[in-house]
Order: sequence, then structure tokens, then C-alpha cells
Amino acid sequence: MTASRKIRVLVVDDCAVVRRVLTGVLKRDPEIEVVGAAADPYEARDQILDLEPDVLTLDIDMPRMDGLTFLRVLEKHRPTPVVIVSSMTPAGSVVALDALAAGAVDVMAKPDVAAWSGADIRQQIIDRVKGAARARLSARSVDAGPSKPPPAASRAGFDPRALVVMGASTGGTTALTSVLTHLPEGMPGMCIVQHIPPTFSRAFAERLNDRCAFEVREAGEGDKVSPGLALIAPGDFHMSVNWEGGAYRVHLEQTPPVHHTRPAVDVLFDSAAAAAGDHAVGVLLTGMGSDGAAGMARLKDAGATTLAQDEETCVVYGMPRAAVEMGVVDHVVPLDRMPDAVLGALEHTHAGKEK
Repeated sequence: MTASRKIRVLVVDDCAVVRRVLTGVLKRDPEIEVVGAAADPYEARDQILDLEPDVLTLDIDMPRMDGLTFLRVLEKHRPTPVVIVSSMTPAGSVVALDALAAGAVDVMAKPDVAAWSGADIRQQIIDRVKGAARARLSARSVDAGPSKPPPAASRAGFDPRALVVMGASTGGTTALTSVLTHLPEGMPGMCIVQHIPPTFSRAFAERLNDRCAFEVREAGEGDKVSPGLALIAPGDFHMSVNWEGGAYRVHLEQTPPVHHTRPAVDVLFDSAAAAAGDHAVGVLLTGMGSDGAAGMARLKDAGATTLAQDEETCVVYGMPRAAVEMGVVDHVVPLDRMPDAVLGALEHTHAGKEK
């Protein structure tokens, strides 16, 4: 797509009201053109051939063919960036995560029709569509399945104050899965922000917990960040970390969105810079925009080791690019080498950065 060409979007949803509202929201952005709307995958199939959209917004629960089945057909015959707009029920969250694993670029919880009038909701879908339009489909990670790997040997001797903080957005659920499932048991505590809606974050944490060699769960207010535990920020809550009573503890709050998102990576990274300083390792993965770059600068200033995913393996090289261009990244790493880079940074932290 050239810079002057509008992003051509096809809206696929069985509800006429949602199609109309979503079309109206997207049309407000001068960079987006809604070229069509379909009530089910069969209508969408015909319109895709005629209209050649750049991005699809796709509902999951539809008649005649569900969205997940349609996505798999698309992946086989005509790969197209897809943003899932799905129900916020727990069951809907699980299916939406299946869609991300099957190749969807992003997911957004479908709000009530009245909620589309909110500026933040409108901006979220616009940002997700723009991110999908920039997605490098060839860089999408493939989810190999739900099986849990045998635990790797523990790495003894980590700095007892070591803390790993990670941030991701578009393409991040599969990128984080790729990294976390290749890290061993006995890891220092980890805090993770993925731009993801409420209920989806819990389902994502539960899925990771089934596959990782350590415990993964959605964070709760006041949780202790213990070795062998990874905490995922809940959707719609910023997550920060403090050093209290000889341990890191999580704080959750619903202060205004940062970069049009909540949770925001910058909030976590800023807090880790203050709480952990040079005991921290910061990791920034695929995502649109610049969230995390300023926070990574503060981590770097505090003496932390900073890692960013490279352009070639990013679905959207936005957030890592912003940090690289600021000059605050110690190592730019392909996704498949990120687990080793994290472990190497932790060993370096233990060897030379203890306070």
C-alpha cells in the first residue's frame, strides 16, 4: 500500500446494527475506506473477490459459517489481515484467542452499540485496523498447539532482585507465547503487558499457564511478583510494580489510557525503572505505535538491560522501532533468539549489576 492510498476495509458481522455502526466509525477516519459489509462468510467471500479489501473486521459467532472456520479458509486460500471483533464472554474470549493462534492479526472486544459513541472505543478499532493494514503476515508466529513442554533445567543463581518486564501489542499474543514457552522453570518474576481487552487477558494467561514451565496468571491487586511466576496485566487496567517489604508487588489502576490503551507498556516500564533499576530486564515485542519506547528509555537510564524484537520477525514493527530510533535498546533480537537473550541478560545482571 502506498502512503496516499486509503486502507480498504470489509466489515463482516451478522448484526445489521453493528455493521452500520462499525462502518460509520471507520469512515470517520480519512485514511480508511469501508468498501463493503457482509452478514456472513459466504457474502464476505464474494465481496473479497470483487472488492479486494486490505483488512477484514470479523465477528466470530455468525450463521452458516463461524468466523474461526472462515479465518482458516482465508489463511489457506487468500491470506488477509483480520481484526477479530468478538463478544466479551469468557467463551468468546477463548475462541478469539484461537483465532489469533490461527492467524488473525488483532482482537477487540465488541462493545454494546451505545458504547461505540465513546472516543476511546472508536479510536481503538481505528488503530487496530491501521495496525492490521501494516502487518507483515509472513512474520506471524504459528501456535504449535496446547501441549505443555517438559520443564527445562532451572537456572540457579539469578539476582534475587531480578525482574523481567515485557510489552507487546499487535501480533503480541503469539510472540509472547513463542518467548515464554521457551523459558525454563525457576525464572525470576515477570510482569507482562499485552494490549488486550478484558476477559481476553484472563483466557490468555490461562492458556500460557497450560504451556509454560512456570506459573502464569492474570495479575491481581497487591500480587507478589515471585520467582517462577509471570503476571499478565488484566485488560482495562494499567499495571505497575513497586518494591515493598522486600518484594515486588503489583498495583492495578484505571487511570486514563496512555497511547489510547489500558493497560499501557509505558506505565509498567516506568514503574520497573523506579522499583528495580539495574536489576530489571525490559523486553519490547511486536506492536503498532510507540507505547513502551519512553518507558524503555527510563529503564535504560536506570541501568536495566533493554531488548527489542527485530523488524524481520515483527508482525508490526512499530513499538520496537520507536525504541530503537530513540537509541535506548541494548540488543535488537529476532523472536526465536529472544528467550536466550533474556536469559543472557539475566546472567549479566546477576554477574555485574548487583547493588
